[in-house]
Amino acid sequence: MKIRLIFYIAILLFSCKKEEDSFNPFSTPYKLTKSINYNNIQVDVVIDKPANNEVDVLMTFHGTVMTDDKIIEAANNTLDNFKIILDRKDMMLVSVAYPEENLLMGDNILHSEAALLWVKNKADQELGIRVKKIFLAGHSQGGYLVTRLNTMHQTNGVIANAPGPLNLVYRCQLEENRQIPMSSTCNLLKNMYGSTTNNPDPYHKRSLLNFTNGFKADILFVQGLNDSAIQMYSWPNFKRDVLNCSNCQQSQFLELTGLGHSSLFTSAEAKTAFNLFIQSR
Repeated sequence: MKIRLIFYIAILLFSCKKEEDSFNPFSTPYKLTKSINYNNIQVDVVIDKPANNEVDVLMTFHGTVMTDDKIIEAANNTLDNFKIILDRKDMMLVSVAYPEENLLMGDNILHSEAALLWVKNKADQELGIRVKKIFLAGHSQGGYLVTRLNTMHQTNGVIANAPGPLNLVYRCQLEENRQIPMSSTCNLLKNMYGSTTNNPDPYHKRSLLNFTNGFKADILFVQGLNDSAIQMYSWPNFKRDVLNCSNCQQSQFLELTGLGHSSLFTSAEAKTAFNLFIQSR
């Protein structure tokens, strides 16, 4: 009788220990906003984690909102928009709330890079997960940022929807000539460098037309052909320069007739191309 009792107690203790070992506080899905730091650059990210702890990651980058009191909302909305079109439910999404207010166009590449390097090198330890593949996806100015990041760091693939600004010389010159309303983007550049007429080089250096080579991962560009006149003015030149790149990984273009700036999120064809791009890498 005593031996049988000891045997039952041993089984009970073993079962409890097994349950304790299998419990992992990180194994549940969650969505949260986290302030991360890499190389002394701080930026907020919105993290949407699935139940699994070994994850491919889709990093998303929002479009222009101008004031920093709106970037968390923009990061959340962008994450949700990409999650809706993403077929996979086992990917972790990390949406980067990069700053914009009082920054010259392109200076927030430092915050975007810090977020990417954090996912590459620190997310495993800080979140208790294992990161496998990393994909970048951006809309509008977010597309500008992921395209630039693709010239800087290796990932598993990049998707850019209506990336821009493509040509700050053209855009800001229109503003200087009062052909379109003034923007804080061009005002900040003018205060720093003077007009596009007198000093066009720094405007060009910050334009996406200046970042059309050296892509380190395959990239899919999605562009609605009914986008704004400013975007479409330089789109053919941007596409030509990218396709002529001799030191780039594969670049794909999906151009959608009759659709505008948000075509990736409104087109079934774009959604299919987006998911096929990720699944094939």
